[in-house]
Amino acid sequence: MNLVAEPLVRLASRVDAIAPFHVMEMSKEAAALERAGRDIIRLGIGEPDFTAPERVIEAAADALRRGTTQYTGALGIAPLREAIAAHYAQVHGLNIDPARIVITAGASAALLLACAALVDRDDEVLMPDPCYPCNRHFVAAAEGKPVLVPSGPAARFQLTAGDIEERWNDRTRGVLLASPSNPTGTSIEPAELERIIEAVRARGGFTIVDEIYQGLSYDAKPVSALSFGDDVVTVNSFSKYFNMTGWRLGWLVVPPAMIGAFEKLAQNLFICASAVAQHAALACFEPATLAIYEARRLEFKRRRDYIVPALQTLGFSVPVVPDGAFYVYANCRDVAHLAAHDSDALTKAMLHDAGVVLVPGMDFGVHAPREYIRLSYATAYGKLEEAVDRLGRLFGH
Repeated sequence: MNLVAEPLVRLASRVDAIAPFHVMEMSKEAAALERAGRDIIRLGIGEPDFTAPERVIEAAADALRRGTTQYTGALGIAPLREAIAAHYAQVHGLNIDPARIVITAGASAALLLACAALVDRDDEVLMPDPCYPCNRHFVAAAEGKPVLVPSGPAARFQLTAGDIEERWNDRTRGVLLASPSNPTGTSIEPAELERIIEAVRARGGFTIVDEIYQGLSYDAKPVSALSFGDDVVTVNSFSKYFNMTGWRLGWLVVPPAMIGAFEKLAQNLFICASAVAQHAALACFEPATLAIYEARRLEFKRRRDYIVPALQTLGFSVPVVPDGAFYVYANCRDVAHLAAHDSDALTKAMLHDAGVVLVPGMDFGVHAPREYIRLSYATAYGKLEEAVDRLGRLFGH
């Protein structure tokens, strides 16, 4: 019996512009093996193995007991917006008006709002290849056209100001960046980011910068794109540094003149972010909680410092050592395995023959995706060691 039926009503054409998310497909395949009794080490999905600290959980429970569970304003509760503004002052030395902060249902909702506000039908938006696949799909959902610019190791897998000058045309509306990036874990160097923003500004375009991994920076103090002007739109989240993935809570910082537009869209598309999650997130900025997050950041750094040379020992090339997030984007051409010429086939072999989940590059772009795999080290240190041991046996080390 065929369980896949044609829809009774024609689907919108934008659905065809959204490709399947192979990260999730690999996860489903791994789950099937686990149900069959296999022990699988998951280094695929970018989700911290840490969960919310106890103080955040207590704040959520307190919000439930007090009944602060009803709709909030579309922009979010004032105390949380003020706490985020204070965090920018403490971490970055930036004076951000809390009125510019929009609380959202995760960074995904933030990016959807940004694209809904700024992208018209057929507008082109420049972004690096490789990049997080959903970023280009948010543009497509707004009926814009994502333009993937090949961005190799020499550019840290990021766009450059030279790319803006070369690729900008009459249909280009703006750029969508991420620093640090998924899948590469690389940041845009501050001087280059400033040049990019100036190049886009000179052409009357918008700059959206996804900064959700910025709290997980390891080698230098992070620099927010907000440092280079109040006309930049930045996206952030409580999912990664703050370890609250399933709570679905994020935020935007938007230019002053755009606050009304973003509020109107948020009111109509989402009403508001979770009230309970917002009240719980206030506890994230307490000194004792921040100390926990900092200890966890250092643990992620320890994992990075182990897994990068371990991958190189296995035969992978890591052309740019990640300075943030919890990903390694590794070239697999020299791996001693029959499937190494194709990252899709290699990741399937690693899953079925070694019980280790990694992700092929095909999710992240069209420029050399079969040469790269992405590893997420957002799992326990011991699991990383065991995964390396399994892969070493698979590759004959």
